[in-house]
Amino acid sequence: MSTHSTPGTPHAPTQAEERETTEGRVFTVTGGDWDELAETVAKADDERIIVNMGPQHPSTHGVLRLILEIDGETVTEARSGIGYLHTGIEKNMEFRTWTQGSTFVTRMDYLTPLFNETAYCLAVEKLLGITDQVPDRASVIRVLLMELNRIASHLVCIATGGMELGATTIMIYGFRDREMILDIFELVTGLRMNHAYVRPGGLAQDLPPGAVDQVREFVKKFRKNLPEYDKLATGNPIFKGRMQDVGYLDLAGCMSLGATGPILRAAGLPHDLRKSDPYCGYENYEFEVPTTDTCDSYGRFVVRLHEMAQSLRIVEQCLDRLEPGPVMVEDKKIAWPAQLALGPDGMGNSLDHIKKIMGTSMEALIHHFKLVTEGFRVPPGQAYAAVESAKGELGVHVVSDGGTRPYRVHFRDPSFSNLQSMAAMCEGGQVADVIVAVASIDPVMGGVDR
Repeated sequence: MSTHSTPGTPHAPTQAEERETTEGRVFTVTGGDWDELAETVAKADDERIIVNMGPQHPSTHGVLRLILEIDGETVTEARSGIGYLHTGIEKNMEFRTWTQGSTFVTRMDYLTPLFNETAYCLAVEKLLGITDQVPDRASVIRVLLMELNRIASHLVCIATGGMELGATTIMIYGFRDREMILDIFELVTGLRMNHAYVRPGGLAQDLPPGAVDQVREFVKKFRKNLPEYDKLATGNPIFKGRMQDVGYLDLAGCMSLGATGPILRAAGLPHDLRKSDPYCGYENYEFEVPTTDTCDSYGRFVVRLHEMAQSLRIVEQCLDRLEPGPVMVEDKKIAWPAQLALGPDGMGNSLDHIKKIMGTSMEALIHHFKLVTEGFRVPPGQAYAAVESAKGELGVHVVSDGGTRPYRVHFRDPSFSNLQSMAAMCEGGQVADVIVAVASIDPVMGGVDR
């Protein structure tokens, strides 16, 4: 509160009350000369300024806005501005059949599409009561593809994070190795990303000829390439100096903010849903859950590096477990779409199957038509399923009113939950360290905005 003379009221007091709002600091002023008051406020805090970092921020593909209040080079307050990539996927799913939902969810976190699909299908299968009827071969292939996807996602995190630090060699190596995984995905599903390959009840189709050999070849090559990241970065003093003690978030902070995945494991807690709440038969695989106790960006990098090695172990076990058999439940009222094949123009219905239902069985044709146009009905109720995505716990809550379309589908995306920790990691640090902290969170905004 200050007193100024104003024309007409020689001794009228000037009051300037300040309060914090979601839009920043707001001043309520009564009386006095505005220019004089503004000058006084400016003088009181002349070093503190607000900086908008983004929404063209490099580690988030141009869709995350960071609002930073800085005092010199020190970040005193940090907030995330999201919503630049909102797709309305969760709402759109209410207007599509249960099977078509797989085509939507794969586009959320576009770096981990197979986790999105599997989590969604596990929840739908719970509602249908067919969890135990999903063929073993389908579950093994799901695990195989999820672990390959985990490696691909971690490679992008390490590659782009390295690029932002100036370690361009790591970026080149990361995208080089990821390309081999995308080639496998393209062979198996017909697409490099946005696969819609995992369907309620199983998979869209079996592994094509040559897929197992290509995966074995990848495992062999990547096992040779993985130590290169270790040599390049892990012991590199420049890399360590840029990452250590940056983006610090201890175990108590992780628990308070709901952070999971590498962020939580870098704080020393070996929490992994594949161990604590197994799905898709993960209890039958041998692997370890890597942890560090550094609680910083460097620890998260090390955890991801070790997780890729463990994923390779699981992939090899999957290849050894693959037994001939179906990849979709036997119930023909759920097993949609029927008999797909990979043709020269992409994946579609098998021509042999079309000839059969068109030429020999009117009932099969009618059933196929109803199943594709209307979809199958899911009993009323709700279910929650969660998987250990590359970024943390990915949960799906599905609600059915007994119809052929979801009543509601909501995702607990790890990128969304983990991004809450950005302020805790950045406040008190340097502006340049914000880049490192955000890169270590590895948020994908398609999963945040949904």
